[in-house]
Amino acid sequence: MTSHFLIGGNGSQSAHLNLRMANRHGLIAGATGTGKTVSLQVLAEGFAKAGVPVFMADIKGDLSGLAKAGKPHPKVDERVQLMNITDYQQRLFPCVFWDLYAKKGHPVRATISDFGPLLLANFFDLNETQTGVLYAAFKIADDQGMLMLDLKDLQAMLSWMKDERKSLEDQYGGISEASIAAIQRRLMMLEQDGADEFFGEPALDLNHLMQVTLEGTGVVNILDATTLVNQPKLYAIFLLWLISELFENLPEQGDADKPKLVFFFDEAHLLFNGAPKLLVDKIEQVVRLIRSKGVGIYFISQSPADIPDTVLGQLGNRIQHALRAYTPKDQQAVKIAAQTFRPNPAFSTEAVITELGIGEALVSVLDEKGSPTPVERVMIAPPGSRIGPLTDEERTEVMSRSPYKAIYSQVVDRESAYEILKGRVAQQAQTQQQEKIQEQLRAEQERIFKQQQKDQERIAKEQARAQQQTARTGAKRDTAVDAFAKSAARAIGSNLGRQIVRGILGSLLGGRR
Repeated sequence: MTSHFLIGGNGSQSAHLNLRMANRHGLIAGATGTGKTVSLQVLAEGFAKAGVPVFMADIKGDLSGLAKAGKPHPKVDERVQLMNITDYQQRLFPCVFWDLYAKKGHPVRATISDFGPLLLANFFDLNETQTGVLYAAFKIADDQGMLMLDLKDLQAMLSWMKDERKSLEDQYGGISEASIAAIQRRLMMLEQDGADEFFGEPALDLNHLMQVTLEGTGVVNILDATTLVNQPKLYAIFLLWLISELFENLPEQGDADKPKLVFFFDEAHLLFNGAPKLLVDKIEQVVRLIRSKGVGIYFISQSPADIPDTVLGQLGNRIQHALRAYTPKDQQAVKIAAQTFRPNPAFSTEAVITELGIGEALVSVLDEKGSPTPVERVMIAPPGSRIGPLTDEERTEVMSRSPYKAIYSQVVDRESAYEILKGRVAQQAQTQQQEKIQEQLRAEQERIFKQQQKDQERIAKEQARAQQQTARTGAKRDTAVDAFAKSAARAIGSNLGRQIVRGILGSLLGGRR
Protein backbone atom coordinates (compact mmCIF):
# COMPACT_ATOMS: atom_id res chain seq x y z
CA MET A 1 0.00 0.00 0.00
CA THR A 2 1.26 3.45 -0.94
CA SER A 3 2.15 5.72 1.99
CA HIS A 4 1.99 9.01 0.07
CA PHE A 5 0.69 10.54 -3.13
CA LEU A 6 1.83 13.30 -5.47
CA ILE A 7 0.59 16.88 -5.11
CA GLY A 8 2.90 18.65 -7.55
CA GLY A 9 6.44 19.18 -8.73
CA ASN A 10 8.79 21.47 -10.66
CA GLY A 11 10.99 19.04 -12.53
CA SER A 12 13.67 18.81 -9.89
CA GLN A 13 11.54 18.70 -6.76
CA SER A 14 8.19 17.10 -6.02
CA ALA A 15 5.75 17.43 -3.18
CA HIS A 16 3.97 14.37 -1.77
CA LEU A 17 1.34 14.20 0.94
CA ASN A 18 2.18 11.69 3.66
CA LEU A 19 -0.95 9.63 4.40
CA ARG A 20 0.14 8.96 7.97
CA MET A 21 0.10 12.72 8.59
CA ALA A 22 -3.01 13.47 6.55
CA ASN A 23 -5.17 13.59 9.69
CA ARG A 24 -3.10 16.59 10.86
CA HIS A 25 -5.42 18.64 8.68
CA GLY A 26 -4.55 21.15 6.00
CA LEU A 27 -5.21 24.40 4.19
CA ILE A 28 -5.65 25.34 0.53
CA ALA A 29 -5.55 29.12 0.06
CA GLY A 30 -5.34 31.54 -2.82
CA ALA A 31 -7.12 34.27 -4.71
CA THR A 32 -10.08 33.53 -6.97
CA GLY A 33 -9.06 31.91 -10.25
CA THR A 34 -5.60 30.75 -9.16
CA GLY A 35 -6.33 26.99 -9.20
CA LYS A 36 -7.64 26.07 -5.75
CA THR A 37 -10.38 23.86 -7.21
CA VAL A 38 -7.88 21.77 -9.19
CA SER A 39 -5.68 21.37 -6.08
CA LEU A 40 -8.73 20.22 -4.17
CA GLN A 41 -9.55 17.77 -6.96
CA VAL A 42 -6.00 16.37 -6.97
CA LEU A 43 -6.08 15.84 -3.19
CA ALA A 44 -9.48 14.13 -3.39
CA GLU A 45 -8.21 11.79 -6.11
CA GLY A 46 -5.06 11.00 -4.15
CA PHE A 47 -7.04 10.07 -1.04
CA ALA A 48 -9.59 8.03 -3.02
CA LYS A 49 -6.87 6.04 -4.80
CA ALA A 50 -5.31 5.33 -1.39
CA GLY A 51 -8.64 3.91 -0.15
CA VAL A 52 -9.64 6.94 1.95
CA PRO A 53 -13.27 8.13 1.66
CA VAL A 54 -13.72 11.84 1.02
CA PHE A 55 -16.45 14.37 1.80
CA MET A 56 -16.32 17.74 0.07
CA ALA A 57 -18.60 20.73 -0.46
CA ASP A 58 -18.92 21.79 -4.10
CA ILE A 59 -19.54 25.52 -4.17
CA LYS A 60 -19.35 26.10 -7.94
CA GLY A 61 -20.38 22.67 -9.20
CA ASP A 62 -16.95 21.97 -10.73
CA LEU A 63 -16.06 19.09 -8.41
CA SER A 64 -18.78 16.91 -9.90
CA GLY A 65 -16.28 16.24 -12.70
CA LEU A 66 -14.64 13.68 -10.41
CA ALA A 67 -17.36 11.23 -11.53
CA LYS A 68 -16.10 11.28 -15.15
CA ALA A 69 -12.71 10.52 -16.64
CA GLY A 70 -10.69 13.42 -18.02
CA LYS A 71 -9.91 13.83 -21.71
CA PRO A 72 -6.50 14.10 -23.36
CA HIS A 73 -5.24 17.66 -23.66
CA PRO A 74 -1.87 19.08 -24.81
CA LYS A 75 -1.42 21.09 -21.59
CA VAL A 76 -2.09 18.00 -19.49
CA ASP A 77 0.47 16.03 -21.51
CA GLU A 78 2.99 18.86 -21.12
CA ARG A 79 2.59 18.95 -17.34
CA VAL A 80 2.79 15.17 -17.01
CA GLN A 81 6.06 15.22 -18.95
CA LEU A 82 7.43 18.17 -16.99
CA MET A 83 6.75 16.46 -13.66
CA ASN A 84 8.00 13.03 -14.79
CA ILE A 85 4.73 11.32 -13.82
CA THR A 86 4.99 7.71 -14.94
CA ASP A 87 1.68 6.34 -13.69
CA TYR A 88 -0.68 9.09 -14.85
CA GLN A 89 -4.09 7.74 -15.84
CA GLN A 90 -7.26 9.52 -16.79
CA ARG A 91 -10.08 7.88 -14.90
CA LEU A 92 -13.31 8.46 -13.05
CA PHE A 93 -13.87 8.03 -9.33
CA PRO A 94 -16.86 6.56 -7.49
CA CYS A 95 -18.98 9.51 -6.40
CA VAL A 96 -22.17 9.99 -4.38
CA PHE A 97 -23.96 13.30 -4.69
CA TRP A 98 -25.75 14.94 -1.76
CA ASP A 99 -27.88 18.07 -1.51
CA LEU A 100 -29.69 19.65 1.45
CA TYR A 101 -32.42 20.72 -0.98
CA ALA A 102 -32.63 17.28 -2.64
CA LYS A 103 -32.31 18.72 -6.15
CA LYS A 104 -28.82 17.71 -7.28
CA GLY A 105 -28.16 14.85 -4.89
CA HIS A 106 -29.60 12.60 -2.24
CA PRO A 107 -31.30 14.63 0.49
CA VAL A 108 -29.20 15.24 3.57
CA ARG A 109 -31.26 15.32 6.73
CA ALA A 110 -30.61 15.64 10.44
CA THR A 111 -33.04 15.67 13.34
CA ILE A 112 -33.58 18.71 15.52
CA SER A 113 -32.40 16.66 18.52
CA ASP A 114 -29.15 15.72 16.77
CA PHE A 115 -28.53 19.32 15.77
CA GLY A 116 -28.98 20.47 19.38
CA PRO A 117 -29.73 23.84 20.99
CA LEU A 118 -26.16 25.21 20.80
CA LEU A 119 -25.91 25.21 17.01
CA LEU A 120 -29.51 26.35 16.61
CA ALA A 121 -29.00 29.24 19.03
CA ASN A 122 -25.94 30.38 17.07
CA PHE A 123 -27.70 29.87 13.79
CA PHE A 124 -30.65 32.02 14.95
CA ASP A 125 -28.44 34.68 16.61
CA LEU A 126 -30.37 34.28 19.84
CA ASN A 127 -29.57 36.36 22.91
CA GLU A 128 -28.89 34.80 26.30
CA THR A 129 -32.54 34.77 27.41
CA GLN A 130 -33.76 33.30 24.14
CA THR A 131 -31.00 30.69 24.20
CA GLY A 132 -32.12 29.68 27.70
CA VAL A 133 -35.69 29.20 26.45
CA LEU A 134 -34.43 27.06 23.56
CA TYR A 135 -32.41 24.89 25.95
CA ALA A 136 -35.53 24.57 28.11
CA ALA A 137 -37.51 23.35 25.09
CA PHE A 138 -35.03 20.53 24.51
CA LYS A 139 -34.94 19.67 28.22
CA ILE A 140 -38.73 19.57 28.51
CA ALA A 141 -38.97 17.38 25.40
CA ASP A 142 -36.49 14.93 26.94
CA ASP A 143 -38.31 14.89 30.28
CA GLN A 144 -41.66 14.41 28.56
CA GLY A 145 -40.30 11.57 26.41
CA MET A 146 -41.05 13.41 23.17
CA LEU A 147 -38.80 13.17 20.11
CA MET A 148 -37.82 16.40 18.39
CA LEU A 149 -37.21 15.42 14.78
CA ASP A 150 -38.24 18.29 12.52
CA LEU A 151 -39.15 21.95 12.63
CA LYS A 152 -42.84 21.35 13.27
CA ASP A 153 -41.87 19.42 16.41
CA LEU A 154 -39.96 22.42 17.73
CA GLN A 155 -42.78 24.77 16.73
CA ALA A 156 -45.33 22.58 18.51
CA MET A 157 -43.13 22.38 21.63
CA LEU A 158 -42.72 26.16 21.76
CA SER A 159 -46.47 26.71 21.35
CA TRP A 160 -47.20 24.21 24.09
CA MET A 161 -44.64 25.87 26.37
CA LYS A 162 -46.37 29.20 25.80
CA ASP A 163 -49.74 27.74 26.81
CA GLU A 164 -48.33 25.87 29.82
CA ARG A 165 -45.81 28.53 30.80
CA LYS A 166 -47.05 29.07 34.36
CA SER A 167 -47.03 25.39 35.25
CA LEU A 168 -43.56 24.86 33.71
CA GLU A 169 -41.77 27.80 35.33
CA ASP A 170 -41.59 26.21 38.77
CA GLN A 171 -39.39 23.41 37.40
CA TYR A 172 -37.61 25.03 34.45
CA GLY A 173 -37.32 28.66 35.50
CA GLY A 174 -38.71 31.73 33.81
CA ILE A 175 -39.99 31.17 30.29
CA SER A 176 -40.36 34.44 28.44
CA GLU A 177 -43.31 34.57 26.08
CA ALA A 178 -41.49 37.22 24.04
CA SER A 179 -38.47 34.91 23.67
CA ILE A 180 -40.70 32.08 22.48
CA ALA A 181 -42.23 34.40 19.90
CA ALA A 182 -38.75 35.49 18.72
CA ILE A 183 -37.65 31.88 18.20
CA GLN A 184 -40.88 31.07 16.37
CA ARG A 185 -40.32 33.98 13.99
CA ARG A 186 -36.85 32.71 13.16
CA LEU A 187 -38.24 29.24 12.54
CA MET A 188 -40.74 30.73 10.09
CA MET A 189 -37.92 32.49 8.25
CA LEU A 190 -36.00 29.23 8.12
CA GLU A 191 -38.99 27.46 6.58
CA GLN A 192 -39.38 30.19 3.96
CA ASP A 193 -35.73 29.72 2.95
CA GLY A 194 -36.45 26.03 2.34
CA ALA A 195 -34.12 24.87 5.08
CA ASP A 196 -36.92 22.95 6.77
CA GLU A 197 -36.18 20.14 4.30
CA PHE A 198 -32.90 19.57 6.12
CA PHE A 199 -34.55 18.68 9.42
CA GLY A 200 -36.25 15.30 9.51
CA GLU A 201 -35.79 11.64 8.81
CA PRO A 202 -34.23 9.47 7.56
CA ALA A 203 -31.22 11.18 9.09
CA LEU A 204 -27.86 10.90 7.40
CA ASP A 205 -26.00 7.74 8.39
CA LEU A 206 -22.35 8.74 8.87
CA ASN A 207 -21.25 5.26 7.82
CA HIS A 208 -22.55 6.01 4.34
CA LEU A 209 -19.87 8.72 4.06
CA MET A 210 -17.04 6.30 4.78
CA GLN A 211 -17.41 3.65 2.11
CA VAL A 212 -14.72 1.94 0.05
CA THR A 213 -15.35 0.04 -3.19
CA LEU A 214 -14.47 -3.62 -3.67
CA GLU A 215 -11.43 -2.47 -5.66
CA GLY A 216 -10.22 -0.52 -2.62
CA THR A 217 -11.05 2.98 -3.88
CA GLY A 218 -12.45 5.47 -1.42
CA VAL A 219 -15.87 6.84 -2.34
CA VAL A 220 -15.99 10.59 -2.95
CA ASN A 221 -19.05 12.24 -1.37
CA ILE A 222 -19.88 15.57 -3.02
CA LEU A 223 -22.28 17.97 -1.34
CA ASP A 224 -23.81 20.28 -3.92
CA ALA A 225 -23.61 23.69 -2.29
CA THR A 226 -24.39 25.86 -5.30
CA THR A 227 -27.72 26.80 -3.68
CA LEU A 228 -26.72 26.27 -0.08
CA VAL A 229 -23.94 28.86 -0.28
CA ASN A 230 -26.67 31.51 -0.62
CA GLN A 231 -27.52 30.65 2.98
CA PRO A 232 -23.98 31.00 4.38
CA LYS A 233 -24.97 30.54 8.00
CA LEU A 234 -26.84 27.29 7.30
CA TYR A 235 -23.90 26.11 5.18
CA ALA A 236 -21.42 26.77 7.97
CA ILE A 237 -23.62 25.34 10.74
CA PHE A 238 -24.35 22.21 8.73
CA LEU A 239 -20.69 21.43 8.10
CA LEU A 240 -19.84 22.14 11.73
CA TRP A 241 -22.65 19.79 12.78
CA LEU A 242 -21.27 17.13 10.46
CA ILE A 243 -17.73 17.19 11.83
CA SER A 244 -19.11 17.39 15.38
CA GLU A 245 -21.18 14.26 14.73
CA LEU A 246 -18.10 12.50 13.36
CA PHE A 247 -16.14 13.52 16.42
CA GLU A 248 -18.79 12.31 18.85
CA ASN A 249 -19.55 9.00 17.14
CA LEU A 250 -16.23 7.72 15.80
CA PRO A 251 -14.03 5.66 18.12
CA GLU A 252 -10.47 6.61 18.94
CA GLN A 253 -8.02 5.42 16.30
CA GLY A 254 -4.70 6.92 17.30
CA ASP A 255 -1.88 6.92 14.76
CA ALA A 256 -2.80 4.93 11.65
CA ASP A 257 -1.39 4.44 8.17
CA LYS A 258 -4.15 6.57 6.67
CA PRO A 259 -7.27 8.48 7.76
CA LYS A 260 -10.75 7.01 7.97
CA LEU A 261 -12.21 10.06 6.26
CA VAL A 262 -11.01 13.36 4.85
CA PHE A 263 -13.30 16.35 5.03
CA PHE A 264 -12.89 19.39 2.73
CA PHE A 265 -14.52 22.64 3.89
CA ASP A 266 -14.67 25.11 0.96
CA GLU A 267 -15.26 28.84 1.58
CA ALA A 268 -14.07 28.29 5.14
CA HIS A 269 -14.34 31.97 6.01
CA LEU A 270 -18.13 31.52 6.13
CA LEU A 271 -17.67 29.42 9.24
CA PHE A 272 -15.85 32.12 11.16
CA ASN A 273 -17.33 35.41 9.91
CA GLY A 274 -19.32 36.88 12.78
CA ALA A 275 -19.24 33.63 14.74
CA PRO A 276 -19.42 34.09 18.54
CA LYS A 277 -16.43 33.04 20.60
CA LEU A 278 -18.30 30.04 21.99
CA LEU A 279 -18.76 28.66 18.48
CA VAL A 280 -15.16 29.35 17.47
CA ASP A 281 -13.99 27.55 20.61
CA LYS A 282 -16.16 24.59 19.62
CA ILE A 283 -14.58 24.49 16.16
CA GLU A 284 -11.09 24.68 17.63
CA GLN A 285 -11.88 21.82 20.01
CA VAL A 286 -13.23 19.60 17.24
CA VAL A 287 -10.30 20.34 14.90
CA ARG A 288 -7.78 19.67 17.64
CA LEU A 289 -9.29 16.40 18.85
CA ILE A 290 -10.91 14.83 15.80
CA ARG A 291 -7.58 13.80 14.29
CA SER A 292 -7.36 11.08 16.94
CA LYS A 293 -10.58 9.70 15.45
CA GLY A 294 -8.85 9.34 12.07
CA VAL A 295 -10.50 12.33 10.38
CA GLY A 296 -8.56 14.95 8.47
CA ILE A 297 -10.10 18.40 7.89
CA TYR A 298 -8.91 20.62 5.05
CA PHE A 299 -10.05 24.24 4.88
CA ILE A 300 -10.22 26.07 1.55
CA SER A 301 -10.25 29.87 1.62
CA GLN A 302 -8.72 32.86 -0.11
CA SER A 303 -6.26 33.75 2.64
CA PRO A 304 -4.87 32.14 5.79
CA ALA A 305 -6.00 35.32 7.53
CA ASP A 306 -9.59 34.07 7.14
CA ILE A 307 -8.87 31.34 9.67
CA PRO A 308 -8.49 32.13 13.41
CA ASP A 309 -4.97 31.60 14.70
CA THR A 310 -6.12 28.93 17.16
CA VAL A 311 -7.43 26.86 14.25
CA LEU A 312 -4.73 27.82 11.74
CA GLY A 313 -2.07 26.46 14.07
CA GLN A 314 -3.65 22.98 13.77
CA LEU A 315 -3.32 22.85 9.96
CA GLY A 316 -0.09 21.03 9.13
CA ASN A 317 -0.35 20.50 5.34
CA ARG A 318 -0.40 23.73 3.31
CA ILE A 319 -1.03 24.58 -0.35
CA GLN A 320 -0.80 28.30 -1.07
CA HIS A 321 -1.80 29.69 -4.47
CA ALA A 322 -1.21 33.23 -5.61
CA LEU A 323 -2.37 36.25 -3.64
CA ARG A 324 -2.62 39.76 -5.06
CA ALA A 325 -1.23 42.66 -3.03
CA TYR A 326 -3.11 45.66 -4.40
CA THR A 327 -4.02 47.26 -1.08
CA PRO A 328 -2.36 47.53 2.34
CA LYS A 329 -4.82 44.92 3.59
CA ASP A 330 -3.80 42.58 0.76
CA GLN A 331 -0.12 43.14 1.56
CA GLN A 332 -0.77 42.25 5.18
CA ALA A 333 -2.52 39.05 4.06
CA VAL A 334 0.48 38.12 1.90
CA LYS A 335 2.81 38.66 4.84
CA ILE A 336 0.63 36.47 7.10
CA ALA A 337 0.51 33.73 4.46
CA ALA A 338 4.31 33.75 4.07
CA GLN A 339 4.82 33.51 7.81
CA THR A 340 2.77 30.30 8.00
CA PHE A 341 5.40 28.39 5.97
CA ARG A 342 8.74 26.99 6.97
CA PRO A 343 11.19 29.17 4.99
CA ASN A 344 13.16 27.91 2.01
CA PRO A 345 16.60 29.55 1.65
CA ALA A 346 16.29 29.36 -2.14
CA PHE A 347 13.64 32.09 -2.41
CA SER A 348 11.57 34.65 -0.54
CA THR A 349 8.19 33.15 0.25
CA GLU A 350 6.52 36.53 0.56
CA ALA A 351 7.75 37.63 -2.86
CA VAL A 352 6.87 34.37 -4.61
CA ILE A 353 3.26 34.33 -3.35
CA THR A 354 2.45 37.34 -5.55
CA GLU A 355 4.32 35.87 -8.57
CA LEU A 356 2.63 32.47 -8.76
CA GLY A 357 0.77 31.66 -11.97
CA ILE A 358 -2.44 29.70 -12.42
CA GLY A 359 -1.88 26.11 -11.36
CA GLU A 360 1.26 27.02 -9.41
CA ALA A 361 1.46 26.87 -5.63
CA LEU A 362 3.70 26.91 -2.59
CA VAL A 363 3.49 23.57 -0.80
CA SER A 364 4.62 22.45 2.62
CA VAL A 365 3.58 19.13 4.16
CA LEU A 366 4.38 17.19 7.31
CA ASP A 367 7.20 14.66 7.14
CA GLU A 368 7.37 11.29 8.88
CA LYS A 369 8.22 12.97 12.19
CA GLY A 370 5.33 15.42 11.91
CA SER A 371 7.54 18.41 11.14
CA PRO A 372 6.64 20.76 8.27
CA THR A 373 8.92 20.49 5.26
CA PRO A 374 10.53 23.63 3.78
CA VAL A 375 8.13 25.32 1.39
CA GLU A 376 8.49 24.37 -2.29
CA ARG A 377 7.28 26.16 -5.40
CA VAL A 378 5.59 23.56 -7.61
CA MET A 379 3.15 23.03 -10.43
CA ILE A 380 0.04 21.18 -9.24
CA ALA A 381 -0.28 17.73 -10.81
CA PRO A 382 -3.05 17.31 -13.40
CA PRO A 383 -6.13 15.46 -12.15
CA GLY A 384 -7.15 12.21 -13.78
CA SER A 385 -10.84 13.08 -13.72
CA ARG A 386 -12.64 15.75 -15.71
CA ILE A 387 -11.86 19.39 -15.00
CA GLY A 388 -15.29 20.98 -15.01
CA PRO A 389 -18.84 20.06 -13.98
CA LEU A 390 -21.09 17.25 -15.14
CA THR A 391 -24.13 17.91 -17.26
CA ASP A 392 -27.55 17.39 -15.69
CA GLU A 393 -27.97 14.16 -17.66
CA GLU A 394 -24.60 12.84 -16.48
CA ARG A 395 -25.37 13.71 -12.88
CA THR A 396 -28.76 11.98 -13.09
CA GLU A 397 -27.11 8.89 -14.54
CA VAL A 398 -24.56 8.76 -11.69
CA MET A 399 -27.29 9.22 -9.09
CA SER A 400 -29.39 6.43 -10.61
CA ARG A 401 -26.58 3.98 -9.80
CA SER A 402 -26.26 5.10 -6.19
CA PRO A 403 -26.92 2.43 -3.55
CA TYR A 404 -28.54 5.06 -1.31
CA LYS A 405 -31.29 6.09 -3.69
CA ALA A 406 -33.95 3.94 -2.03
CA ILE A 407 -32.80 4.80 1.49
CA TYR A 408 -33.05 8.59 1.38
CA SER A 409 -35.66 9.20 -1.31
CA GLN A 410 -38.67 8.73 0.98
CA VAL A 411 -39.37 11.06 3.92
CA VAL A 412 -40.14 9.29 7.21
CA ASP A 413 -42.43 11.03 9.69
CA ARG A 414 -42.49 9.12 12.97
CA GLU A 415 -44.62 10.00 15.95
CA SER A 416 -42.78 12.81 17.67
CA ALA A 417 -43.47 15.96 19.67
CA TYR A 418 -45.80 17.42 17.04
CA GLU A 419 -48.02 14.35 16.88
CA ILE A 420 -47.97 13.81 20.66
CA LEU A 421 -48.84 17.42 21.44
CA LYS A 422 -51.42 17.48 18.68
CA GLY A 423 -52.96 14.36 20.23
CA ARG A 424 -52.93 16.02 23.65
CA VAL A 425 -54.63 19.10 22.26
CA ALA A 426 -57.20 16.93 20.48
CA GLN A 427 -57.79 14.91 23.65
CA GLN A 428 -58.09 18.09 25.69
CA ALA A 429 -60.53 19.51 23.14
CA GLN A 430 -62.51 16.28 23.21
CA THR A 431 -62.56 16.34 27.01
CA GLN A 432 -63.68 19.95 26.99
CA GLN A 433 -66.37 19.11 24.45
CA GLN A 434 -67.56 16.20 26.57
CA GLU A 435 -67.59 18.44 29.64
CA LYS A 436 -69.53 21.03 27.68
CA ILE A 437 -72.03 18.40 26.58
CA GLN A 438 -72.35 17.13 30.15
CA GLU A 439 -72.89 20.68 31.36
CA GLN A 440 -75.52 21.21 28.70
CA LEU A 441 -77.21 17.94 29.72
CA ARG A 442 -77.15 18.98 33.37
CA ALA A 443 -78.56 22.38 32.45
CA GLU A 444 -81.29 20.76 30.35
CA GLN A 445 -82.14 18.30 33.11
CA GLU A 446 -82.33 21.15 35.60
CA ARG A 447 -84.53 23.14 33.21
CA ILE A 448 -86.82 20.13 32.71
CA PHE A 449 -86.96 19.53 36.48
CA LYS A 450 -87.85 23.16 37.14
CA GLN A 451 -90.43 23.06 34.37
CA GLN A 452 -91.92 19.91 35.87
CA GLN A 453 -92.07 21.60 39.25
CA LYS A 454 -93.78 24.59 37.69
CA ASP A 455 -96.19 22.29 35.85
CA GLN A 456 -96.94 20.36 39.04
CA GLU A 457 -97.51 23.59 40.95
CA ARG A 458 -99.73 24.89 38.17
CA ILE A 459 -101.72 21.63 38.07
CA ALA A 460 -102.05 21.65 41.84
CA LYS A 461 -103.31 25.23 41.76
CA GLU A 462 -105.72 24.39 38.98
CA GLN A 463 -106.97 21.38 40.90
CA ALA A 464 -107.39 23.50 44.02
CA ARG A 465 -109.34 26.12 42.06
CA ALA A 466 -111.45 23.40 40.50
CA GLN A 467 -112.23 21.94 43.90
CA GLN A 468 -113.14 25.34 45.24
CA GLN A 469 -115.36 25.96 42.25
CA THR A 470 -116.99 22.60 42.66
CA ALA A 471 -117.52 23.26 46.34
CA ARG A 472 -119.13 26.64 45.64
CA THR A 473 -121.39 25.15 42.95
CA GLY A 474 -122.54 22.33 45.29
CA ALA A 475 -123.31 24.77 48.07
CA LYS A 476 -125.53 26.85 45.82
CA ARG A 477 -127.39 23.76 44.65
CA ASP A 478 -127.99 22.62 48.23
CA THR A 479 -129.44 25.99 49.22
CA ALA A 480 -131.93 25.99 46.36
CA VAL A 481 -133.19 22.50 47.18
CA ASP A 482 -133.55 23.34 50.85
CA ALA A 483 -135.50 26.45 50.00
CA PHE A 484 -137.68 24.50 47.68
CA ALA A 485 -138.20 21.81 50.29
CA LYS A 486 -139.06 24.37 52.96
CA SER A 487 -141.42 26.11 50.61
CA ALA A 488 -143.01 22.85 49.66
CA ALA A 489 -143.22 21.86 53.29
CA ARG A 490 -144.81 25.17 54.14
CA ALA A 491 -147.26 24.80 51.34
CA ILE A 492 -148.06 21.26 52.24
CA GLY A 493 -148.28 22.16 55.88
CA SER A 494 -150.59 25.06 55.20
CA ASN A 495 -153.04 23.10 53.00
CA LEU A 496 -153.03 20.15 55.30
CA GLY A 497 -153.66 22.37 58.26
CA ARG A 498 -156.54 23.99 56.54
CA GLN A 499 -157.93 20.64 55.53
CA ILE A 500 -157.64 19.36 59.09
CA VAL A 501 -159.28 22.47 60.52
CA ARG A 502 -162.02 22.22 58.00
CA GLY A 503 -162.47 18.59 58.83
CA ILE A 504 -162.62 19.26 62.52
CA LEU A 505 -164.96 22.19 62.16
CA GLY A 506 -167.08 20.24 59.76
CA SER A 507 -167.48 17.43 62.14
CA LEU A 508 -168.29 19.88 64.87
CA LEU A 509 -170.69 21.80 62.81
CA GLY A 510 -171.99 18.95 60.71
CA GLY A 511 -175.38 19.29 61.89
CA ARG A 512 -175.69 22.67 60.37
CA ARG A 513 -174.68 21.68 56.91
